[in-house]
Amino acid sequence: MASILDGQRQFHIQTLPEEVGRYVILPGDPGRVPKIAALLDNAVQVANNREFNVYTGTLDGEKVTVCSTGIGGPSAAIAVEELAKCGADTFVRIGTCGGIDLKIWGGDLIIANSAIRAEGTSYEYLPIGYPAAADYSVLRALADSAEELSTNENGNRYHVGVVHSKDSFYGQVEPERSGVADYLLPRWKSFVKCGCLSSEMECAAIYSVGMVLGVRCGCVLTALWNMERSKQGLPDTLTDDSSRGIKCAVEAIRKLIRQDKA
Repeated sequence: MASILDGQRQFHIQTLPEEVGRYVILPGDPGRVPKIAALLDNAVQVANNREFNVYTGTLDGEKVTVCSTGIGGPSAAIAVEELAKCGADTFVRIGTCGGIDLKIWGGDLIIANSAIRAEGTSYEYLPIGYPAAADYSVLRALADSAEELSTNENGNRYHVGVVHSKDSFYGQVEPERSGVADYLLPRWKSFVKCGCLSSEMECAAIYSVGMVLGVRCGCVLTALWNMERSKQGLPDTLTDDSSRGIKCAVEAIRKLIRQDKA
């Protein structure tokens, strides 16, 4: 039976297996891909289709790929699915988020050990009630890298914990405008009360796909600001600089390469 998936290249990301490394960094923004690839050796663009901008280079002699996912779970899931078909087995999402817990300030790094499944994509992979969780080896590598960055950069902060994944950005920042505000607002209060660190849009999907496919996934996020601090009139910082998160992801990949070789 003929299928749109019968082509030699992956249908969406347009890569061949020989163009993809075992290790992959997943930013959302296609424009961030060249910045991350610049930290690899001999990185070149191997594909660019829709939201998927793909570069591959090497790190410590091992092939590493950087692939953007666009915004949200559906396209992120496609990226993981098709990269895994090309042989990738280790994924690190690098992204941004809005802080929820009051201890989070703009500029802090957040390592997601698991994600609240408040989106739709994960329900195509995991049953209701099953958690979307990071792989421990990737989680540990990210936390160790964040700790080293914190020490080397005079105390820049990082946190490890639960994040919230959703489908609607404005359902987070302007929930009162939604037709289901009576549903969204109490849930948000629950997330605050339970110590959820931040809100973003891709972790739950990436973790869910990874768990089903048997590949390793983790995530490091940069908090842009903290909504709850702003609501309460507390001091906060605003940032659009994700360079520390990028460094953290690359160093985590380096650690995983060394561990896997050992």
